[in-house]
Amino acid sequence: MTAKDKLYHFVGIKGSGMSSLALVLHEKGYKVQGSDVEQYFFTQRDLEKAGIKLLPFDADNIQPNMIVIAGNAFPDSHPEIVRAKEIGDEVIRYHDFIGKFIQDYTSIAVTGSHGKTSTTGLLAHVFSGVSPTSYLIGDGTGHGVPDADFFAFEACEYRRHFLAYSPDYVIMTNIDFDHPDYYHSIEDVFDAFQSMANQVKKGIFAYGDDPYLRKIKADVPIYYYGISENDDIRAYNIKRTTKGSEFDVSIKGEFLSHFELPAFGKHNILNALGIIGAAHLEGIPMDEVGEEMKSFGGVKRRFTEKTVADMTIVDDYAHHPAEIKATIDAARQKYPKKEIIAVFQPHTFTRTIALMDDFAEALDLADQVYLCDIFGSARETQGDVKIEDLGAKIHKGGQVIKEDNMSPLLDYENAVVIFMGAGDVQKFEQAYEKLLSNTTRNVL
Repeated sequence: MTAKDKLYHFVGIKGSGMSSLALVLHEKGYKVQGSDVEQYFFTQRDLEKAGIKLLPFDADNIQPNMIVIAGNAFPDSHPEIVRAKEIGDEVIRYHDFIGKFIQDYTSIAVTGSHGKTSTTGLLAHVFSGVSPTSYLIGDGTGHGVPDADFFAFEACEYRRHFLAYSPDYVIMTNIDFDHPDYYHSIEDVFDAFQSMANQVKKGIFAYGDDPYLRKIKADVPIYYYGISENDDIRAYNIKRTTKGSEFDVSIKGEFLSHFELPAFGKHNILNALGIIGAAHLEGIPMDEVGEEMKSFGGVKRRFTEKTVADMTIVDDYAHHPAEIKATIDAARQKYPKKEIIAVFQPHTFTRTIALMDDFAEALDLADQVYLCDIFGSARETQGDVKIEDLGAKIHKGGQVIKEDNMSPLLDYENAVVIFMGAGDVQKFEQAYEKLLSNTTRNVL
């Protein structure tokens, strides 16, 4: 029995990376199923549409001759992993599987403390339009092309998992302090990225204004991108409008092409530069790259918009101060005349404690701020901080709201409400939408 004939069982298939990988394997013709908690996650919709079997966790799910891919959130003591090892099934961690899988392609990894998913989404969109490309995006999106030339994927730095990869290229968006439950300092984070840089085969594209990325050393060329004179890949003549952004790009001082991007915020321009650099090195015509960029529709849970009554509601995964700033910046660009209301749910207690002052500073860029109770994680269910501690540091409000009473948000008209967080902040958004719809019907 070959590896492709075996059944691939995913332990924790609703995880964003796991669900993406399951879709990639399924579309390449592998037999795939998976298990997880029964709670609904937005990642499972594409799995269900693909006809991939989803099971509740149960050791009896594990049968002989399976290949078991274990999600990183689940320890070796998980009953399904224990059973798999007992009966002799191969058990491989998610990141280790990808590390082997990418070797058959020209691989482009996207890593950084922030911006991985948005950048990987744009990378996958552009490269898929010009050449057969498989991709794995951290919003739960995966696509597997049988005879792909390229593999674009998100590489997470948490617990140094990305050191399982030796990609051809890597785009490094930034180095910042995050995951304080694992990294003990910014220097520790830098050390991880330096280790990653040592494993890259062809080239690195790094954000030039990041002081830590400027310290990276590697045996392959490093191309710095940004808007400064000393950047190798530079955007200039930038125009930011309510329709998106357009800009010229030069490489090593020579004009390359003009680009239009229907996305908002400075960070999306920077994301595009790393992708343009990778495409240029691979000899992809810039007119084709430009055409693909024009049709980019974004990724899940990154500035995802809808309109209810007279309100614009934005759902965004932002859960770090730098991401919050970028999201509010994008909202200011697209809606320059509207009031911006931020509703934020912190993700993990350790991150809330470590970055509390930075959270308050970032959130105060909005016109008004509301907070939801801290969301824990599979690894961390409680901590020595309360949401009110963050609220006390915020100048633009900081009131704590509950799912069963979203009425404070009814005070605003014709405004933008941004729901931000990596936990279950969407339940607060849904409660608000329902309340807003019912209130509007009653008025009519």
